Amino acid sequence: MIKTTRRFISEAKWKGRTDDNVVILLLCRCLCAFAGGLIWYPGPLQAERFYASALLASLPVFGFFAALTARRTYGGTLSDPGGNPPVVVTVKGQHLRIDLNLVAEIAGLAGVILAVALYRF
Repeated sequence: MIKTTRRFISEAKWKGRTDDNVVILLLCRCLCAFAGGLIWYPGPLQAERFYASALLASLPVFGFFAALTARRTYGGTLSDPGGNPPVVVTVKGQHLRIDLNLVAEIAGLAGVILAVALYRF
């Protein structure tokens, strides 16, 4: 999740993460505006424009999962010091750290899949 409060953006410990989040926020909003225009613009190729919009809407989610799987290579984290701690769930004796970012991205992907399924069927 992208936090945009003044404290979060000005926090020195989180400077790299907040700069990244501001860029992500700007690019995602531009992408969403373009995808929305594809859907609402009247004209031919309605189905193709819908699927292109669904693909555009899912790109940030796929980017998140790519960064998630590669985070050990660049030292990335899902949590910030002093931020929201992940929820620790124990499954068969193994501790899983579940961050709210992961939950939000899974929900976003489920929303895109649901929208495509409703449109298709």
